[in-house]
Amino acid sequence: MTQTAELTYESTSRYAQVTPELKLHYHEAGVGNGPTIVLLHGGGPGASAWSNFARNIPVLAENFHVIALDQPGFGKSDKPVDHPQYFVHASTALLALLDHLQITERVHLLGNSLGGGTSVRFALDNPKRAGKLVLMGPGGLSTNLFAPDPTEGVKLLSAFSYAPTRENLEKFLRIMVFDQSLITEELIDERFALASTPESLAAVRAMGKSFAGADFEKGMLWRDAYKLRQPVLLIWGREDRVNPLDGALVATKVIPRVQLHVFGGCGHWAQLEKFDEFNRLTVDFLEEKQ
Repeated sequence: MTQTAELTYESTSRYAQVTPELKLHYHEAGVGNGPTIVLLHGGGPGASAWSNFARNIPVLAENFHVIALDQPGFGKSDKPVDHPQYFVHASTALLALLDHLQITERVHLLGNSLGGGTSVRFALDNPKRAGKLVLMGPGGLSTNLFAPDPTEGVKLLSAFSYAPTRENLEKFLRIMVFDQSLITEELIDERFALASTPESLAAVRAMGKSFAGADFEKGMLWRDAYKLRQPVLLIWGREDRVNPLDGALVATKVIPRVQLHVFGGCGHWAQLEKFDEFNRLTVDFLEEKQ
């Protein structure tokens, strides 16, 4: 196991021109350690790999080669607006990145919300490239049986998209977590600066429209989840107001090799609110022989 120096945003930051039209930004750590794990962030305003996974990357890098990707349209990655259904768009970009980096073995995938949907789409379309899946309140796989649609979180996401004010962003961020102390003025300012640029707003709107486009069925991942053959760990916050807990029920019914772990006192950001327990749970799951 390679010893990992102190990891910072700058020391882990990388860029890759994966196609002539698309440059991706990602973080890399734990080079030379274990199998590769790809971390895929959620789709909230101002989201990025670092904002979602800064507390997880150093721990995971002790045992794994970690790639934390700014998905297309987010962070410092390019922000195209003419693209297919978003999960197809993002999973295709991930495949291009792995090919660019010459990573041909199976990679584990850890996805939060939108990133969970990207992870499942990648695994369905590239079964020989996908290892275990760790999914936190995953988009597309979550099917609400009792909670109303759209959920509170989705409504607030849409509200910010069309009225991108700091106040609307704060409302959205506050329903993401159970522990309100995590939503600091600094976090709101940081996320607002990233989310309110014309390029970011256009990308988020294009993403939303893609879920109602001609190929919208590619986003209905729960219909094909029975095809997943690798072990899958679902992680949910009991107080999730974006993808509520009842959304896990169909997935736990149809995925053959599935586990469900629920954190009480936790919202949509389990990897942040319960980061110590989350890190241990993830490492144990990925290292378990199955």
